[in-house]
Order: sequence, then structure tokens, then C-alpha cells
Amino acid sequence: MGVVKEAKVSRRKLISALGAGVVVGAAAGFTAGRFITPPAPPVAAAVEKVITERKLTTFHAVAALKTYVPGGVYDEFVMFSSGGHSGQVLVIGVPSMRLLKVIAVYTVEPWQGYGYGDVKTMRLLEKGSNGVRLLTMGDTHHPEFDRRNAEYVGEWLFIGDKLNARMAAIGLRDFETKDIVKLPNTQTQHGGACTTPNTEYVACMSQFPAPWEPGKGYKPGVTYVPLTEKNFADYFRGCASFIAFDRAKGRFDLARSFQIELPPYMQDLEVVGWGPSDGFAFTNSINTERAIGGVLEGRPPLEVGASQRDFDYLHVINWKKAEELVRAGKAVEMNGVKVVTLETAVKEGVLFFVPEPKSPHGCDMSPSGRYVVIGGKLSPVVTIYDVEKIKSAIADKRFEGTDPYGVPIIRFEDAKAAQIETALGPLHNEFDDKGHGYVSTFIGNEVNKYTLGPPDYTGPNPFKLVDRIKIHYNIGHLCTPESDSPSPKGKYLVALNKWSLDRFMNIGPLLPQNFQLIDISGEKMELLYDMPIGIGEPHYAKMILASKLKPLEVYPVGTNPETFEKDPNATEKGKERIHRHQEDGRWVTEVWATEIRSTITPDIIRCKAGDLVRLHITNVETARDATHAFALSEYNIIASIEPGETATIEFTADKPGVYCFYCIEFCSPLHLEMAGWLEVEPA
Repeated sequence: MGVVKEAKVSRRKLISALGAGVVVGAAAGFTAGRFITPPAPPVAAAVEKVITERKLTTFHAVAALKTYVPGGVYDEFVMFSSGGHSGQVLVIGVPSMRLLKVIAVYTVEPWQGYGYGDVKTMRLLEKGSNGVRLLTMGDTHHPEFDRRNAEYVGEWLFIGDKLNARMAAIGLRDFETKDIVKLPNTQTQHGGACTTPNTEYVACMSQFPAPWEPGKGYKPGVTYVPLTEKNFADYFRGCASFIAFDRAKGRFDLARSFQIELPPYMQDLEVVGWGPSDGFAFTNSINTERAIGGVLEGRPPLEVGASQRDFDYLHVINWKKAEELVRAGKAVEMNGVKVVTLETAVKEGVLFFVPEPKSPHGCDMSPSGRYVVIGGKLSPVVTIYDVEKIKSAIADKRFEGTDPYGVPIIRFEDAKAAQIETALGPLHNEFDDKGHGYVSTFIGNEVNKYTLGPPDYTGPNPFKLVDRIKIHYNIGHLCTPESDSPSPKGKYLVALNKWSLDRFMNIGPLLPQNFQLIDISGEKMELLYDMPIGIGEPHYAKMILASKLKPLEVYPVGTNPETFEKDPNATEKGKERIHRHQEDGRWVTEVWATEIRSTITPDIIRCKAGDLVRLHITNVETARDATHAFALSEYNIIASIEPGETATIEFTADKPGVYCFYCIEFCSPLHLEMAGWLEVEPA
């Protein structure tokens, strides 16, 4: 496994054909003034020499050319990948597969000064904690862009934290986290972020049900319900969250948000529809058996107990109806958010179930908005549901019964459009612009390609498997450009593989994940590139046209990145100062400082032991990439201060002494001289 076969073409013919393309590409790059290449031997001979010396094949040469992006020439797409239990988001260019940035979200990160005394980042981490303790790590899974008319915009990116049930908003003007919210009544979440068609809400599902006190919901550190099988069925609950988002302010608003109480199944991935499915959200579930595990107490392991039934339930949620109920006062406030109770959701036609093959995974929407597509995980089929059929069954009240909580169950045959047999372990589905779906198969180590039905695919063979490609190994998610939107772009697919085994050199027992780039522009899929990911365990990723992103190059001098407005504590060069005063009975040494190559002003700061030291530092540079930083020895303080930014840093000067501070971002030939002293005098 893993050997790429020699392409069935003449090497000489291929190299000759490639030669013209290489010359044109090099000439275009040189003309653009982005890079300079030295004189080279004739292209065909040069390529032949490299292929021979490195023992490559012509297929390898083609793959290299398809992924090569010269310096100064930019990728067509940008992929935002979850960083898994790194707690961060990875920014990757496609097709180059270059890691461009790691965005700090839930985990402290020193390069960006995230969580090390910078007030704006400390405030984010504190705001996003659960009221019991400061949370400084997370488990990021499912990113999502903001939308207009269901199309991706690229001004905002949202990412959930599975471990702590949080949601973060990342501004794509500067690629920084702007807000974090702890989801009420929820302990873990997995099915989001998902945005509604105009980003009215960022939706997500709980993962594992939490103990709820009747009428009061779940509150961390307060709610306690003894774990028994009966209590689990009676008092544990899942939760669908629709968190309002203010695009102008870049903040979540719990006052305008709502939740829907769900049975104590393990809800999974979610998708919010458009077109025929507008107003509806869909999510998988597992463990409709309501097993709790307990091997040492005489019960089967959770994985066994949760896999007994042949079917689990696809949740069909009429979120528009739920929104109307909230506005009509038919919701209950629980822990700061309006909740549509399970009883009300059933009574008012908000929640319905459709059987789905047991232990499903992946829940995706075809470009037309007509089909909901899920993977079987324990059943080697992709199941495709027709939203029009689901709506018809609801309107006609064609139900086969209810679950134990009274939720109506639509008959499987009344909702199914098709099932497509795949390799073992189908998980997630993505789509291209030609009516095809692509499914990852975890056990089969393959990506399978199939056709959808009309209106997505109008050819002669709907709902058919048409191609498959081996990957290496154990693919989880996959990503195609702008999938799960009305206008996917095709061209590339990235397989997010859990294992790498023999793909890279041995670097010890803990191996990197492996992203594999696949060309899907032709009839047959072709593997192009392996990219090791040595930071956490990425899960899902979203890819967008690079041209949609409009980031800043520099901040206007004195900008507060939280608000993008002039910071009231911004300091002009020549107006630096230090002021020691009392606030609420405590001494504060407040400093208004500037940084410019290669000077920090003031470069001597004196305070008393016990003082709160508050530094307002303005990077007065206006040149792109003229980033400075501020790091204080032995105090665990560091901040990154981009051109034009004003940052505020706070800490308690608790130990007398003289401590060096300096710019930790190399910025000029006199970088080492860009330093100063903090003198903490005994109180």
C-alpha cells in the first residue's frame, strides 16, 4: 500500500510537454517581479535529470508541478482546518499545502502572545470559561464560514470546542479570535459550527448528554444527578444551540439566542439547510439505546451498549418554527438563554426523527439543498435523504410511531432517496461542482466518488459509485473547496488522515497526522501530495477561494484589534509616560509606551512590589510585517504587537528585583538592543 504506480505515458513525451508549461510559468513569475531564477539548462533535460537522480516517476513529476506555487505567487484556495486537541485553527494554502498560520483560539500560544498577559486575550479565555475554572485548552473540530444567501463570504470563521462546549468567532480581517462563548446547558458539543443562510445564528449540537435539573437545565459545577440508567433516561438531555451573532460587532449574543432540548441520545454532526431545506437543520445521533457503560458494575462497555439497534435517528429540526416559538414567549429561560423544551418541540412540530443506519457519522447537504447525506460508519453505505420527501411526510403526518419521548418518527422509505454501497467505514461527504459526492471510508482506506440525483446531477447514472482512490491511512474527514454550500468549486480534495505510518521518516512513537491532496478535476482521482500535521489531531476543514478573503495588511496606528477602532490608550511617539496612582485602594503603575525599530520607550519602568502594572504599548510602525513584541523575563508575560496595534498588558509585580524586557520578534539589525528594564522596588 502507498506505492504510486508509473503513469502509462512516455516519459520523454511527458517531459517535452511539461517543458513548455514550466517555461511559461517561470516567465510569468519573472515578469510579475515576484521572484528571480538563475539560468537553467533546457527544461526537458533538467526534468529528466531530476527524475532519474531522485528515482521518481513521471507521475511524481506531474504531481509536483500541480502543487508547486512559487514564492510571490499565491494559492488559489485557503483551507482552515481544526487543530484538534491543540485547541487552535490551521491555515493552509491549496494546492501548495503550505502551513501559513496557526490561529490561537482556545489554547495559550506564545508567538501570538495569546493568554500571557495581553488583556484582550486574557479576557477572551476568561469569558469563554465555565465559571468554575479558567479553561486554557480545547478540542477544535468543525470550522465554518459566515454566509450570505447560503454562500460563503469569508469575513468570519467559527470553530467549536468539543471538550468544553464553546464556540469561537475568528475575524478574517486580521485572522484573530474575537469572541468565545460558553454554550449554556451543554457540557460537550460536536455538531458545529454551522451557520444559517445569512449568519443569523451559529448552530451546533451537544455531543454527550448532560445532567439537567427539570426546568433549570445544566449549570457547570452546580447540577448533579446521580448516574444510573433510569436517571440517564429521565434527567440527562441533549441540546441544539442556535447562537445569535452580530456581524458588525463580531460578538455572540445570548439574549437573542435559543436552544432546543433533545432526548439523551448522543447527537453528532449538524448541517443547516438552504433552498428546499431552508429553515431546517439536520443532525445524526448515536446511542439511541441510552446506554451508559459501566463494565465494573456489570453492564456492557459503552461502545457495545450503544451499538445494539440497527437504526439510530436522523434529527430533523425546524429551527425557523423554534425561533417563532421563542418570539411568541413559548420558551423557558435556563441559565441565560431561552430554551424550547422537548415537550414543546414535540407539540409544536419542531422536532422529528428519521431512522438511519446505526452509529452514523457525517451529515452534509448537497449543493441544491435537496439531499441530506450521511455515512454509515458501521454500515458500508452512504444514505441519501430527500428533503422534499421528508417535508411531505411531515405535512401528511405519515409517521411509524414515536420514540420514548413522543418525537414522531418518519418511515425510512418515506425519506430515503438512495443508498450507495461503499468501502467499509464511510464517514463524511463532500461535493464538487459537477454533481458528485465524495465519501471518506475509515476502514477501507479509500475516498469513494459517486453521483447525486437531480437537480445536482442530471446525467444518466444517478446515485452510482463511479470512482475510488486509496489513501494512507484511516481517513476521517475530507474537504473540497466550498462544499456544503450552493456553489462548490471542485478541483481539489484533501483527505484528513488519522494515521501516517510509513509516509514520513521515523520521529518517534507519536506520529503526525497526514493530509493528502487529491486532484478531482478529471474523471479519475489522482493523489498529489502528502502533508504531515504535527500539531494535535485535525478533524474537519473548510476551504474557500483565496480571492474572497480581504485581510488587512497593517492596522491604522493606534488600533484596538477587539473593536477595530482607535484605542483610547494609543500613544504617539514622543508622548510616552508613566503614572502611578490608586484604583479602588490598589496601587497601579500605568505606562503608555511605543515600539519602533529598534526602541521601546520608556525603556526603564519603576514600580513597587504588589503594584498592578498596566502597559499600553503602541506599535507605531506603518510598514507591513513590522511586527514587534513585548516579553518580560521571569514573569510569564509576552504579547505580539502587529504594525499599528495598541495592546494592553496587565500583571502583578509581586517580586522585588530588576527584570529585563525586550522585543522578542526579530525586527531589525539592532533587534538585540530593543530592550529595557522593569525595576520592582520593595514595598
